[in-house]
Amino acid sequence: MEPGPTQLPHIVFHEPRIAGNTGNAIRLAAITGARLHLVEPLGFDLSEPKLKRAGLDYHDLAVMDVHKNFDALLDLYPTSRVFAFTTRATTNFADVQFEPTDLMVFGPEPTGLDESVLSHPRITDELRIPMLPGLRSLNLTNSASIAIYEAWRQNGFTAGV
Repeated sequence: MEPGPTQLPHIVFHEPRIAGNTGNAIRLAAITGARLHLVEPLGFDLSEPKLKRAGLDYHDLAVMDVHKNFDALLDLYPTSRVFAFTTRATTNFADVQFEPTDLMVFGPEPTGLDESVLSHPRITDELRIPMLPGLRSLNLTNSASIAIYEAWRQNGFTAGV
């Protein structure tokens, strides 16, 4: 369960609902070397054409795991820091020095992470990505992209070209 070749944090989609977003996340994981985790239940079947189309031909290049529930994922990473990305947070994600063992958790479309996840004792901190006021949220995979690229930037884009 080691981090990918770029030594980036893990991307976690908690109960994702839209196949296209997850397909894009598979592509993101492949091109950055981050490991992608999907926490069930999923709102789609992993063989869905929209998932395949969004991920293009990157499916075989990405490292992805599917977990029965949030605790099953956390049990595999007992010492990892767990960051919940949510619009209600006060900590700016760019103020965190990310580590390869960190778990970056993103909630389902369109609701975001529910209270059972946000109040979980393993949550290290809640993080926000700045946006203009009065707007609801970013796209799920766009949020994960912003976060994982910040972690990679902090790491000097190691292994990148």
